[in-house]
Amino acid sequence: MAFAKIFKNSPEKAEMSFVDHLEELRWHIMRSVIALLVGTVIVFVKMDFFFDRIVMGPSHSDFITYRALCGISHRIGLGDAMCLENINLKLISTQMGAQFLMSFTIAFVGGFILAFPYVFWEFWKFTRPALTEKERQRTRGVIFWVSLLFFSGVAFGYFLIAPYTVNFFASYTLSPLIANTFTIEDYIDNIVSLVLGTGIVFQLPLVVFFLSKIGVLSPAFLRTSRKYAFLVILVIAAVITPPDVVSMTICTLPLLFLYEISIWISARAIKNDEKKELEEWS
Repeated sequence: MAFAKIFKNSPEKAEMSFVDHLEELRWHIMRSVIALLVGTVIVFVKMDFFFDRIVMGPSHSDFITYRALCGISHRIGLGDAMCLENINLKLISTQMGAQFLMSFTIAFVGGFILAFPYVFWEFWKFTRPALTEKERQRTRGVIFWVSLLFFSGVAFGYFLIAPYTVNFFASYTLSPLIANTFTIEDYIDNIVSLVLGTGIVFQLPLVVFFLSKIGVLSPAFLRTSRKYAFLVILVIAAVITPPDVVSMTICTLPLLFLYEISIWISARAIKNDEKKELEEWS
């Protein structure tokens, strides 16, 4: 490991090497921050587009998800079962500087999403020298897969989970006498949590892969825990989607598929390790 090699040297050289190491880390962080700032500025400059068409997209009745699902619903003979129309969402701002500060939140989150591949690449450049040659070979393409899974999760949260969540809470009332009026802060906080949350959750296959590599997880454990995972996924789907079968199915199936993929990845990782160990002993 890199740190082990550092401390094998003389104390003075070890101290200098450690300082150099911190200097390298500083530059990786600075470049990541610069990329994040560039993405933030891009979003801030185009704030009208990002706010009206992207952030507020799930609140519009012509949102692409509503049109696509409604079209599918009619094609498969379900009528309007999958249609989301007449969204009654009313937003207010209760603080003088709330909208101004919220624009910075939107710009920062949007900038982070845009800059994510580069930020992770900087992180990977810093940690990669500490890996062995075998570990480097086994982690080829990690930047591509991490970025792909992150953007897939962000798209899933934005185009599927967020629209159903917005529609459900906007239309749900205990009594016709009670009107739903939400603050813009509450709306954006929920959208950000759903989008970034699913982006992180979609890293599950890679997390399982690395945990299987170091022996923490096994495909047998994941298989025996399948029924508990299924129950947790159903609860999550019931909470974040309207209480109907179609909506829950749309949310549940991709998450179940992700879990099954994780089992396959775990089995494949362990099998490859066992095969390499046999080759080394033969």
